[in-house]
Amino acid sequence: MTTSNDTGFTGSIPDIYERYLVPMLFEPYARDLGSRLGAIEVSRVLEIAAGTGVVTRAMADVLPPQVELIATDLNQAMLDRAAQSGTSRTVTWQQADAMQLPFDDGSFDLIVCQFGAMFFPDRPHGFSEARRVLRRGGVLLFNVWDRIEENTVTETVSAALDTLFPTDPPRFMQRVPHGYSDTNAIARDLADAGFGAPPRIETIAKRGCAESAAVAALAFCQGTPLRGEIEARQRATLDEATSVCAAAIRKRFGNSAIAGKLQAHVVTAQR
Repeated sequence: MTTSNDTGFTGSIPDIYERYLVPMLFEPYARDLGSRLGAIEVSRVLEIAAGTGVVTRAMADVLPPQVELIATDLNQAMLDRAAQSGTSRTVTWQQADAMQLPFDDGSFDLIVCQFGAMFFPDRPHGFSEARRVLRRGGVLLFNVWDRIEENTVTETVSAALDTLFPTDPPRFMQRVPHGYSDTNAIARDLADAGFGAPPRIETIAKRGCAESAAVAALAFCQGTPLRGEIEARQRATLDEATSVCAAAIRKRFGNSAIAGKLQAHVVTAQR
C-alpha cells in the first residue's frame, strides 16, 4: 500500500528525475509503449501518471497530428517540468487524480500509463476509473516493474541502503515501484475493475544505462521519494547515502559508464 510520501515528487525531484532517472530507466520502455500505438486506431488519447513526459513525447512523435493527446499527473510540479521539456506537437497538460478522473464516460479510445499503476492507493478502483472513461472497445495500455531482483541497479541501491540503515532501511523501491510485480494480482485487479477479457501481459527485458555510478546513485537517492525516506533517518545524510550507493554500484558495474538489466510487465486490457 502506498503512503502520501510515496507520491511526493516535489521540490528538486522533478529536475533530477528528468535529467538522470528518465534516460536510465524510463526511456527504453517509453519507446516500447510508443511502438505499440500503430496497431490501435485512436482519435483521443489520455495519459495517466505522465510524470515529466517521457511517454508523452514518445506518443507525440508517433500519433497523427489530428489525434487529441491529454497528459495528466497527480503532481503539478512534474507536469510543469514536462511542459518545460516540450513536445513535437500540441499536448494538453492537466493535473488529475487517477482515482477520480475529471473526464466523461466513454471519452477516450486509448489510455496509457507508464509505471504509474503501482502508485494507485486502490488499484481496482484506479482501473475502474480508466475503464469508465474508455469507449467500448477502447484499450488500457500500461506497464509496471517486475521484481526488484530482476532490475539490477535498483537492487544494488536497495541492498546498499539496507546495509547503511540496518535497523530501519528505506523500503520505497520494494514497496512501490517493485511492489506490484505479480501478474496474477494484476489480472485479478483488472477483472475486479470490470475488464471482462483477460489482459495480455508481456514481460520485457531492457538495459538501463547511466554515464557513471555517481549519476545512477544520484538518480535513485535524490530523484525519487526514496529521498524523503533517507532524509528522515539520522544515521547518514542524503549525500552520504548517495555516496554509499554510488560505491556499491561502482563495485558491481565498474568505474565508467554502467549498464544493468531492467525488466517490466507490459499490460494490454480492452474494455
